[in-house]
Amino acid sequence: MAAYETTLQHVLAELARLDLLLRLRMRERAADDGAHGAWEKGLPEDVPAQNARADGRTEDVPAHIARAEDGRTEDVPAEEVHKEVERLAGEIRERSAAGLDQGAFLRLVVLGRLFGLTRFDVDVVVICLAPEIDRRYERLYAHLQDDMAHPAPTVELVLGLLYDDLRVRVAARERFGLGAPLLRHRLVTLADGTSPPGGSLLTRSVRLDPRVVRFLLEDDEPDPFLRPYARLVRPRTPLDRLVFPAGLASRLAGLAGHLDCDLVLHFHGPEGTGKHTAAEALCHAWGADLLAVDAEPTADLQAEEFAALLALADREARLQGAIMYWENADALLAGDRPRKAAPLLAMLTESPWPAFLAGAAAWEPADAPDGLTFASVEFPVPGTAERLPLWRAALDGIGQGASGIDLAALSGRFRLTGGQIAGAAATARGLAYARTPGAPVVTEDDLEAACRRRSAPGLAALARRVPARHTWDDIVLPGDRMRQLQEIRDRIRHRSTVHETWGFGGKVVGGQGLSVLFAGPPGTGKTMAAGVLAGTLGLDLYKIDLSTMVSKYIGETEKNLARVFEEAEKGEAVLFFDEADALFGKRTQVRDAHDRYANLETSYLLQKMEEHEGVVILATNLGKNMDDAFVRRLHFTVDFPVPDAGDRLRIWTRIWPERAPLDPGLDLERLAGEIDLPGGNIRDIAVAAAFLAAADGGTIAMTHVRRAVSREYQKMGKILPAERFTGVH
Repeated sequence: MAAYETTLQHVLAELARLDLLLRLRMRERAADDGAHGAWEKGLPEDVPAQNARADGRTEDVPAHIARAEDGRTEDVPAEEVHKEVERLAGEIRERSAAGLDQGAFLRLVVLGRLFGLTRFDVDVVVICLAPEIDRRYERLYAHLQDDMAHPAPTVELVLGLLYDDLRVRVAARERFGLGAPLLRHRLVTLADGTSPPGGSLLTRSVRLDPRVVRFLLEDDEPDPFLRPYARLVRPRTPLDRLVFPAGLASRLAGLAGHLDCDLVLHFHGPEGTGKHTAAEALCHAWGADLLAVDAEPTADLQAEEFAALLALADREARLQGAIMYWENADALLAGDRPRKAAPLLAMLTESPWPAFLAGAAAWEPADAPDGLTFASVEFPVPGTAERLPLWRAALDGIGQGASGIDLAALSGRFRLTGGQIAGAAATARGLAYARTPGAPVVTEDDLEAACRRRSAPGLAALARRVPARHTWDDIVLPGDRMRQLQEIRDRIRHRSTVHETWGFGGKVVGGQGLSVLFAGPPGTGKTMAAGVLAGTLGLDLYKIDLSTMVSKYIGETEKNLARVFEEAEKGEAVLFFDEADALFGKRTQVRDAHDRYANLETSYLLQKMEEHEGVVILATNLGKNMDDAFVRRLHFTVDFPVPDAGDRLRIWTRIWPERAPLDPGLDLERLAGEIDLPGGNIRDIAVAAAFLAAADGGTIAMTHVRRAVSREYQKMGKILPAERFTGVH
């Protein structure tokens, strides 16, 4: 007996068996009409005829049965036809089993196994599939139901075709229940047929879902309903070709050897740390595809819509032989939507394969369903050792080598994830192309600029980026303060060596970031020094506007600050809090609810500062107003004093651009001695004097500076002493 080689051969054999059942039903209909041959009246001439066709549908049907059913030349007992139906059923089972043994992918059999269908369920599928192959079945179903307007088979017709015994028919009704596989997995739908809505189940029309039809007819295009939410991924990269921290790589390798159907892996960690890539690699090891479902747009679905999505995603994963990967799962598991976690886990419990949940935060199910193994796997930001091969692979991937670029230094300075590194490499390639389209060559400056863009993409909406305009030569401070700033620079530059390579990170409590306080009067260079530090290290400086952070509403300040630190954690941007005493000031004695919550805000900031992995610079004009607990936790405190005459002379000397037209009589020593103001005011005076000189059409002279000094004192609400600039006009 020849094995089925294709699904079509198997389906056509099932239709041959269905033809016999339909002929029996027509004979019953003729008997009910009370006249021999009356069943032929009204029957379309082109209804399917059961016979032994040459297309391999079935083995030969006895000739006298074929003649009786086709030509109606002689009567054949119904019992003999029933025996032939049973014989065909046995033949189909044998040929299907033989085909599966020989490696044939028989989709009707696979469908039954994937969804736990009984023989009755499969027969229902065949009955509904028949009109999708030959529309003459529609006319035949309509004829048997005395309603040419409803060609889909009803539950009553299906039961009547498959069972003679009334008690068996009644028992089989449960296969059309909501909890039975056909409806639970949305393989078929029940629609109101020949009766008003809410009528008997027997009058409901049974239709095969279009996605199931396409699957049985060799079409693997995913369900259109899932397109906004899911995509099918064909894994290509083996696990051993990926770069992960040693402990994580070992754990993933262990998971690759266990394809447990009850396993749900929760991958959590920052975006770009390789969660999706690792899931693909595990599917590659398991020989399966990946069905990636974005949970974020599903979070706002109503309960019925969400239940439908779960059923369709589960059905699609089974039909595709794919393992589900629910990305952005925090949208369903955290916040005010944990109610959606229960139906999600219930669906995953019934899945025949493992599944993945992926998000940023760690999560444990409060009440995991029985039979479910929930395993949490953390994906940390890669260390310097892991970032270096990621950079090499990313630069190779864009077809541009890294010749002359210190990738080791780049890996140490920018704590980017694997996804951010790949994006930065592509951005650097774009920058090089925009500069020299004919022969784009990626430079270190391109990579640094790309890293800055990738390091804190969300901060732009929360803070103001301060462009780097100054260098170390522009800073005028006492020698000890300059050495402090250089120590801060070196600490940022070499922290990966100390924390990771030398292992001090394991000895540090809390985060491995750096917190610094700049204290001093206005204009003494605090913002300039912060910009120089960030610019020297190739990092962006973001100034936090405290007016947008502090809220009178309870808890809002903490939420605003949490967003800032969360975005800053994604990269290496330097956070700069100016006038920080407004937010980080001394905690007060609790006299009312406002005091209590103000103190809570301060305590919250203490916690965030300790946990933060990046660089935070606080600036204050009133260092004595800072909370003592903050000061104890700072890594550096740098005082910015009002400059003395010697420092003011250095400022006056450096404030003028090279191309500025200075009068030879401009007495910088006199200015430094007589104008007792910090560098910020000196800068404003120099700029104002330049505009006055430009209006006069000449060079910048002492008379312009004297007028600018006078205006600066007026702005400050002070009176310029009469003894200053005597003899200057």
